[in-house]
Amino acid sequence: MEQRPLGRTGLQVSEVGYGAWGIGGSMWVGAQEDESVRALHRAIELGVNFLDTARGYGESERIVGRVVRDHADQWLYVATKVPPKNGTWPAPRGIHPDEAFPGDHIRSSLETSLRISGLERFDVLQLHVWSDDWVGRGYWLETVDALKEEGKIGAFGVSINDHQPENGLELVRSGVVDTVQVIYNVFHQQPEEQLLPACAEHGVGVIVRVALDEGGLTGRVTADTTFPEGDWREAYFGGDRRRQVQEHVQALVADLGVEPEDLPELALRYVLSAPQVSTVIAGMRSVRNVERNAAVSDGRPLSPEQRAVLARHRWERNFYQPA
Repeated sequence: MEQRPLGRTGLQVSEVGYGAWGIGGSMWVGAQEDESVRALHRAIELGVNFLDTARGYGESERIVGRVVRDHADQWLYVATKVPPKNGTWPAPRGIHPDEAFPGDHIRSSLETSLRISGLERFDVLQLHVWSDDWVGRGYWLETVDALKEEGKIGAFGVSINDHQPENGLELVRSGVVDTVQVIYNVFHQQPEEQLLPACAEHGVGVIVRVALDEGGLTGRVTADTTFPEGDWREAYFGGDRRRQVQEHVQALVADLGVEPEDLPELALRYVLSAPQVSTVIAGMRSVRNVERNAAVSDGRPLSPEQRAVLARHRWERNFYQPA
């Protein structure tokens, strides 16, 4: 497994990380704990050393903590997130930061995460939503600095609102953040314009989520796809999105001259071809998915021709406003 620096944190993280939302039983239907534990163990065996979870991911922190404690002899890095106190997703502009992240809420959430996971510290603590209106306002930063001094966290980051990469630029330029987590994939290439260059300039680590477009870039979402009752993807691919995704994927596969089953590998390689990216946190609920995704970290980059083809298929849209 290849490793990359996580910005200026001093951590060397696996370029393929483990996104642990799907294993927590929160909004993703079908996760089985035994299978999730096997997948996590296999990921670590294959060199994955960066695990991303959150207070809002159901049982995820507990499961991640359980597996990490089983590998106490290995250098593993765990990131978690503090949910907004006001429960508003994404963070709206115009509110005071103390409505979403007052200092006592950040501390309380972290203490709960530590207790549930059984861990002594988290290597990265992230705010789960963000608004650049909050730079220089509120008391969230004083709390973060105190938690660092107490040794309860290593680095501080934010998870940037979905499809709003520019809504983190002021924070990156302020110098107070160590990492940002952002949606970046073949369809959503907007982070390449300003956010990724700014992170490189200021030494901020980049954690990429949704590299496979929540399954859209696997080739398995079609106009006729159905999801289990209660699964959030029913809304994510709402309206006419499933048909649109199918058409875009068919065009992409034809342009690349590959089989549909080859697309996930190429989509991950596209994200990793950006040198500013520290790690891509793939959701992997099965050993099979772990092994397939981990195999992408083999030091073989996309060819310039492949990257150019993928770049032509940019398709900016907001899945939370279905057509």
